[in-house]
Amino acid sequence: MGFGLSGAKKVLRRSLSGSRQASTLNIPKGYFAVYVGERQKRFVVPIAYLNQPAFQVLLSQAEEEFGFNHPNGVLTIPCSEDTFTELRSQFNMF
Repeated sequence: MGFGLSGAKKVLRRSLSGSRQASTLNIPKGYFAVYVGERQKRFVVPIAYLNQPAFQVLLSQAEEEFGFNHPNGVLTIPCSEDTFTELRSQFNMF
């Protein structure tokens, strides 16, 4: 279940080349977009999150559920919006 930095790069490369590519224009340098929950809410998060063990677990779960070839071509995190928002607030505390 190891999701190394090379795996994260594959996911990011896939998400940036997907069908929602036009929306990447609104993403500042050093950030990337993820889609969370059933309604696919878009979050723009710092690349530094890739160093967070809890975020790496979410990426591993995304890889297991969707693989690197998600039909929409976007990075989708398989958890609820509330869970992701709470996790984000914990990252911002450091």
